[in-house]
Formats: sequence, C-alpha cells, structure tokens
Amino acid sequence: MLIKNAPDIRPSEITPKSLYLRRREFLTSAGAAIAALTAGAFDGEVASAAGDKLPVIRRMVTTSDRPTTYNAVTTYNNFYEFGSDKSDPAIYGKSFKPKPWSVAIEGDCAKPGVYTLENILKPHPLEERVYRHRCVEGWSIVVPWVGFPLSELLKRFQPTGNAKFVEVTTILRPQEMAGQRRQFPSLLPWPYTEGLRMDEAMHPLTLVATGLYGEELPNQNGAPLRLVVPWKYGFKSIKSIVKIRFVETQPLTTWVQEAPEYYGFYSNVNPALTSSTYRNQGTERRLGEFFMRKTLPFNGYADQVASLYANMDLRKYY
Repeated sequence: MLIKNAPDIRPSEITPKSLYLRRREFLTSAGAAIAALTAGAFDGEVASAAGDKLPVIRRMVTTSDRPTTYNAVTTYNNFYEFGSDKSDPAIYGKSFKPKPWSVAIEGDCAKPGVYTLENILKPHPLEERVYRHRCVEGWSIVVPWVGFPLSELLKRFQPTGNAKFVEVTTILRPQEMAGQRRQFPSLLPWPYTEGLRMDEAMHPLTLVATGLYGEELPNQNGAPLRLVVPWKYGFKSIKSIVKIRFVETQPLTTWVQEAPEYYGFYSNVNPALTSSTYRNQGTERRLGEFFMRKTLPFNGYADQVASLYANMDLRKYY
C-alpha cells in the first residue's frame, strides 16, 4: 500500500467526492465573470470558429440576447470526461478523435442497429438555432447551434408503444478522455448516461447538435453529436453520443445515481427551486456580463414546454 506524506495528499483525496464536486461548482460559479473575461467573453466581436463549415438551410432565433462569444463557449465547459475544471475540455479534448463514429440504436423500436455518423446525418437538413442555456452552477450562455430535431431522428427507428423514455449514453474511451482515466477519486461512474421522457425527446425544441457558429462541433463541446435541451439545466444536454435506447421505465441517469438529492431526473430550469442541498436558482450570471440577471422559468421557454408538466409538482419532480 502506498502511503503519502501529508503535503502530497490532494484535497480531493480526503474530501467526500460529492462535497468536493459541489465545492468546485460553487467556486466556479463565483468566478464565472473572471473566467469569462479571460476567455474573451467581453470581446466586442464573436471570435471566429475554426472547424469545417456546415450547410445550414434555415435559422431559428429564440432569444433577443446576444450570443456568447465563440471563444467563451469553447473554452469554458463542463465535460467531466476530460476533467472537472472548466478549462480541461479544451485542453485535454485535443487528442479525442470524433471520426469515424457510429451510434447504437437499441430497445423498444422496430429498427435497432448500429448506424454510422454519415447514416445518422444524411437524411436531415441542418438548421441554426440560437438557444439560451442555464447551468445549475449559476452561469448561462447563448449559443447558435447547428443541428436537426431529435424527433426526426427517433422517428426513423420506429419506437414501439412500450417506449416511454429515451436513454442516451456518451462514449467510453479512457485512452482519449483524461477524466475517465482518473481512478481516485473517480469523477463520475462511466459511461455518462442521460434520459428524457418520450414527449420531451419528441418536442420540437429538442435538438441533435452537430455544430455551433455554423461550423462543426469542437471536441470540448460534444463532437460529433450531442443533445441540446434548452429548457433544462445544461447537464441534460449529453455530449459525444454513442447509444440511444428506447425503454419503458425511467432510466437511472448518471447524476441521479451520483447525487439524487441535488440533480433530479427532470432538471427543468426552475428559479423557485431552493433547498439546503440545491442552491438558489433565481439568478444567473451570463458569461460576458458582470451583473446578475433573473432566471426565467423553463429558461424562458415556458410558453413552449410548460404544458409537458401540467399537474406535476415541480419541486418534487425537479
């Protein structure tokens, strides 16, 4: 057994993981404005992207808020597969290889199988959608995503009447993802999984994103495929998808497994939600802005999605 001297022991090795991660989230939230400044979020112009151009056929703008700069969106990320610091994905994601790629379709559907990235993308014309995003840590961004409705993809596989939920899984590739190699303390149980109720998955706002700012997704933002669910907290928008499974019962997602009192399955943006374990969600700091702003119910998309949760207690089903 290896015994370390006191100066060699990292705080994360002697602090319970759940408290350690939450402490990091608090510090991150408090320093968001500074990090955004150093990331270029206060620049007068949106920095240019560097990926391959995508053929966008239409544009949907869902907010009058100005998009966050490309530099901030691509250097200030939560993607624990590459590490827990906001700068880790951009640093350690460089070695990740998003092509070739395939997605396994499983569960209660008529057309299961393994589909290549090209097969997934080919039938779907791309559109740009400018969405707000709210992180549970208290910061927010506005991103022009490029992609297509998740509903159009799911219909191709003909889900059966037993399919009540969709379970989505991120790739497990520790040789390329530094956060997945970490043994003690492990950041999260891998692979990362998320899920949506079928009506949420089929909602017109739910997007399969393949790019941002008119160009291909960078690795740190979930290349080559990620979900974007703008009325939910950011961790629901799962990245680098390799499996979609249609299931009858609510899937056990990663954060529900890890900290159910803190991260609920639904994770709808709810400014009224506050408790001893769930910090006040009533305000947020937009990257690139100094002052706090009020958080809107369902992140400002209540008119479109509130009907999905009629008669549900959103403090219980958080």
